[in-house]
This record gives sequence, structure tokens and C-alpha cells, in this order.
Amino acid sequence: KSTALQVDLSSTEDLARFIMEVKGALNTISSTKKLDILINNAGIERKAPFDGFSENDFDDIMDTNVKAPFFLTQALLPHLNDNGRIIMIGTGLTRFSIDPYIGYAASKAALTTISNYLAKILATRGITVNTVAPGALRTDFTKEFYEQNPAVVAFIEKSKALGRIGLPEDICGLIAFLCSEEGRWMTGQRLEASGGIFL
Repeated sequence: KSTALQVDLSSTEDLARFIMEVKGALNTISSTKKLDILINNAGIERKAPFDGFSENDFDDIMDTNVKAPFFLTQALLPHLNDNGRIIMIGTGLTRFSIDPYIGYAASKAALTTISNYLAKILATRGITVNTVAPGALRTDFTKEFYEQNPAVVAFIEKSKALGRIGLPEDICGLIAFLCSEEGRWMTGQRLEASGGIFL
């Protein structure tokens, strides 16, 4: 059984409503009435050079990419089973620097740090916490930008050891492994899946 619930992650007020909906859904579709896996995947970006990055852009990115997963995870912890899994979706941009992604990269670096702390904090419950850091991917998030910037696509493909921009299915196997019983001994790790960019 499954259900779809909507939330505005830029609004802490909407989080409270969302948690109540999650609790109601768990009572209906889960035998344990709890979650096994939490994947913090939502994110936004604002492309701007450092000297042109506005305070509003900074606040928007931090609210959605850092504040929301921080407080969503906090609120869902009582509803997460022991020996569960938490996965943060980071970015390869925390290892290498490409202007104009400074704000986005900073937000994902903060998320990786939160992940590392939670791995230690939640270890007594057997909950593993890891960060998956994709490189450039062809998704709805990037489709328009790639279509408008073929030179960027060529640069990215040349920069990757495996020679192409990644696809969502290049990432989902790694996430599935971390969620599985076989991934039980891995926690506090940042796993980059980028096709070997900038090696």
C-alpha cells in the first residue's frame, strides 16, 4: 500500500500539518504504524556568482535544503522504527567547485554535516544515516538547463571518467543498497556517485 502527501518544505508551519497527515497515513497503511526509511531528497538551487548572490536566494536555499530536512527528520524520529534508515541527498559539488553553485553546494555541505551527527546520535537505536552525493544527472531538475547549454553538457561529459551525464537509475541502486539489510553496517558516510567526475 502507498499514499502521496504534499508538503511545502520551505514552510515550517506546513511541516506541522504534514506530520499529522503522515501519522494518519501510517495508521492506515503500516502494520507497525511507523516508517522504516526516510530519504531527504527535496532541494532547490539558485545559480548566481558569489558577488551577485542575494540574501533572499541564500535564505530560500537554506530553508528548503537545510532547515526543512533538519526539522522534518526531527519531527519524524518518533515515527521511525529502530534499525531504520535515513538518507540525505547531497551533491558532488561539495568536493569540487563550479561557479555559480556556491549557495547550493554550501547547503548540501551543511546537510552532509547534519547526516554525520545524526549517524552518531541515532546509533543507539540502530538507525543508519548516510549521504548520497550525485554528480550531474539528467532529471527534471536539470533538463531545461542542459537543453539550453550544450557546451556545459560537453564539458561535464569530458570531465567524467565514465564519459556521460548520469541518470536517476545510476543513483537508485546505491540508495536501495543503503536501505537494505546488506547496508546495515554503513553509517556516517558520504557516498559520491558521480561517474568519476574530476578525478
